[in-house]
Amino acid sequence: MLEQIADAIREYKNSPSLEITPDTTFDSLQLDSLEEVELVMTIGDKLGIDIDMTGDLKTVGDLVAVLEQGQ
Repeated sequence: MLEQIADAIREYKNSPSLEITPDTTFDSLQLDSLEEVELVMTIGDKLGIDIDMTGDLKTVGDLVAVLEQGQ
């Protein structure tokens, strides 16, 4: 799951060599709140999972946990 999310982030940021770990924060990716929501919804659509954005997603690991719960 992490690698699928990392690939989606790399594609979104147009940065194929971007290093993504579970501890990578959305702030460190220089995403504003609107971009974060757009990215998360795009990833959810690609994986066929509805994502509840009411939680506080700070890291890629947080997103992985939400997606794994939604499967």
